[in-house]
Amino acid sequence: MNATTLIAGYDHSTRASGQFDTHSALKFITCGSVDDGKSTLIGRLLVDSRSVLQDQLANVSKSGEADLAQFTDGLSAEREQGITIDVAYRYFATPTRKFIIGDAPGHVQYTRNMVTAASSAHAAVVLVDATKLKWEVDGLVELLPQTRRHSLLVNLLRVPSIVFAVNKLDALGDNATAAFDKIREALLAFAEHADIAVTAIIPVSALKGDNVVTASDGWCGYHGPSLLTLLEQLPVTAAETNVPFAFPVQWVEKFPGSSDTSQSRRIFWGRVATGTVQPGDTVSILPSGQTAKVAQVLNHARVAKNVGAGHGAGLVLDREVDVSRGDWILASNDAPSHFETTREIQATVAWMDDEPLVSGRVYWALHGHRWIKAKVKRILHSLDINTLAEHDATQIEPNAIGHIELALQEPIAALPYAQSRVLGALILVDTASHKTSGALLLR
Repeated sequence: MNATTLIAGYDHSTRASGQFDTHSALKFITCGSVDDGKSTLIGRLLVDSRSVLQDQLANVSKSGEADLAQFTDGLSAEREQGITIDVAYRYFATPTRKFIIGDAPGHVQYTRNMVTAASSAHAAVVLVDATKLKWEVDGLVELLPQTRRHSLLVNLLRVPSIVFAVNKLDALGDNATAAFDKIREALLAFAEHADIAVTAIIPVSALKGDNVVTASDGWCGYHGPSLLTLLEQLPVTAAETNVPFAFPVQWVEKFPGSSDTSQSRRIFWGRVATGTVQPGDTVSILPSGQTAKVAQVLNHARVAKNVGAGHGAGLVLDREVDVSRGDWILASNDAPSHFETTREIQATVAWMDDEPLVSGRVYWALHGHRWIKAKVKRILHSLDINTLAEHDATQIEPNAIGHIELALQEPIAALPYAQSRVLGALILVDTASHKTSGALLLR
């Protein structure tokens, strides 16, 4: 199976389902092992797509050559050590699409940063350094642990499109084509074993530009699109309009003394998390349990208009109810489809704190804009970060991933992360230091 076949199969299945679109801005991350060329690849995309100014290019150039990695390595420690520590976001556009790029760290100790970037990405470009791979006696390729690790993580985080970019093949000279064939075979075998849907496998040279912005037809035996052309075609996960209506209240606005009865009530502003809302819908308030009807729906420009998931809205209810920032306005329990609220949850946790996660600890949990106390009831498993195999554990180590049970002080309306990346995600915050301790994906 070649890359073109992979792309065609992916486009057919996803577009036919109606769950994706190719018009919205694409948010993608680059990830892989240390020194695979992630930052250089992003620099090449920016330079060759003419998305940087001349003075910016001059600032990162030495002896007439541009140090492409410096476009994303913004921290002084990153420039000094030649590694990526924090996620660096860059924005650029082509005539057909806008992009948001995240350069994710490769070091194990910065897994927390990589997970943060991947949780909201539409696509992941996993770089494979062709010069680092271990060749077995029978000619098979042993993939680097970080390649497997990051591929498994982005798949766990439900990143819709996963692209492997095999970098530095230009350094292999006449052996490049044979090497790419073997690496592609190894990647496909790994992906099949791990149940990862691969969008494409592309040979690239981030340093020289082959197949990054402009296709090098026939290089390494590859005849597909360049990486940028592929990114322009990748679908974006559609807003979750097929899920019951859920709306986290971010801001409450009131117009005292207004003669307009609709404006004398409060307007509840936020972004529709799931579903759609229109006047006349019956809704319930969490946590109070009160019900009301939607009298008016305003869009971001304060124009009356029906609003769906992913868009900002202002809701006016038909009567005064107790609603504050952090509350959720949900499809009513009387609606054909609604949410079941719960105080007991199971979740996959990506642990970001410097101290291990242990049973009995209490944290603040943030769901939407609502803060709730959460107690760790039980550590179910720790996951082998290279294989995602489950192991019995009594704690989750820093930068590790595991499964846990939580008891919440108040109920939440939530869905498994596999159904909703919005309602199925929470973060844990240390009650003393206020540091973000973990990212939760509801099971």
